[in-house]
Amino acid sequence: MRALLRGSALMRAFVITAPGEGSVQEVEAPRAEPGEVVVDVERVGICGTDLEFHTGHMAYLRSGHARYPMRMGHEWMGTVSAVGDGVDPGWIGRRVMGDTMLGCGHCRRCLRGNQHVCEERQEVGIRGHRHGALAEQLTVPATSLHALPDALDPAAGAMVEPGGNALRAVQGADLSPGDRVLIMGPGTIGLLCALFARAAGAEVHVLGLPGPDLEFARSLGLTNAWTQDTLPDLPLDAIIDAATSPDLPAWALSRVEPGGRVVCIGIAGEPSRLDSRDLVLGDVTAVGVLSASPALEETIALYAAGTVDPRPLIAATISLEEVAGVLDGNRTTGAGTGTDSGTAVGVGGDGVVVGPKIHIDPRLHVDPG
Repeated sequence: MRALLRGSALMRAFVITAPGEGSVQEVEAPRAEPGEVVVDVERVGICGTDLEFHTGHMAYLRSGHARYPMRMGHEWMGTVSAVGDGVDPGWIGRRVMGDTMLGCGHCRRCLRGNQHVCEERQEVGIRGHRHGALAEQLTVPATSLHALPDALDPAAGAMVEPGGNALRAVQGADLSPGDRVLIMGPGTIGLLCALFARAAGAEVHVLGLPGPDLEFARSLGLTNAWTQDTLPDLPLDAIIDAATSPDLPAWALSRVEPGGRVVCIGIAGEPSRLDSRDLVLGDVTAVGVLSASPALEETIALYAAGTVDPRPLIAATISLEEVAGVLDGNRTTGAGTGTDSGTAVGVGGDGVVVGPKIHIDPRLHVDPG
């Protein structure tokens, strides 16, 4: 039962107050404004964007699109518990996930179906001061909801958002069965790209640094896992850059087959430089991907059909109280040191489980003690 203070219900939420400073606090529980719903959060993923906010390196902090204190969490699922005016009450009790990108709804981009690049958009837990899901509850517009079928458990439901990003990257590569694709960066997005590309019938190769990331990729059946030193000299029909190195886009352009495609979904901390002559003389198509928005429904359908199972990528599920330790890079009970920018190690029923994703269940109460 939620605490009460001066007549207002309180809930637990993880709040970042400054770079490197975050804790679980009791905050006022949300109420659904007109057009909104309240969701009881069941599962949330931590991603590289959350780490950037924790370190203070996120560009939105400098541009003014975000400011402390803030509540992160944009990869989530839960159950609708209340609706605001103008919302179909049939949403109450439904299991849902939600679009991260919330456009203004009336600009040219939104009206053309591109609300995910609306200049005035909010991003749940990221931009525009819209609270995220690292809390027991959150509010979102009903128009952003996507119902989850019973076939998807909470773990898969919270992986729809990163899955949608990966699916769009694979769609941008325009793969046909038998095409050879190289995916750079075996983090959560890169591995999901590999799984979707494999499901599409492509010959999948993964590029990463030596160590556990590539070993984990191989454990998923992605046996063509290489470093730059060991990568065979094979013709590559498409390359997906899901890494964060500023040098890799130019390298990809130099390696892809003429007439091929380079898809960029990873974002480096500093500018990348491309030689447009390589782009033109190779007749190469370059594609940038921002947001899962246009692919969320298809991702849900592919997960529900068993075409792709994202759950092996989850290393552990922890409580809100353990989030600060993970963001600081410390081991916590049942979880490893990484998030989706690296590899996390957690202990599962069958021994050691290695994966790039950490999930949080806000309903858990663990003494960090």
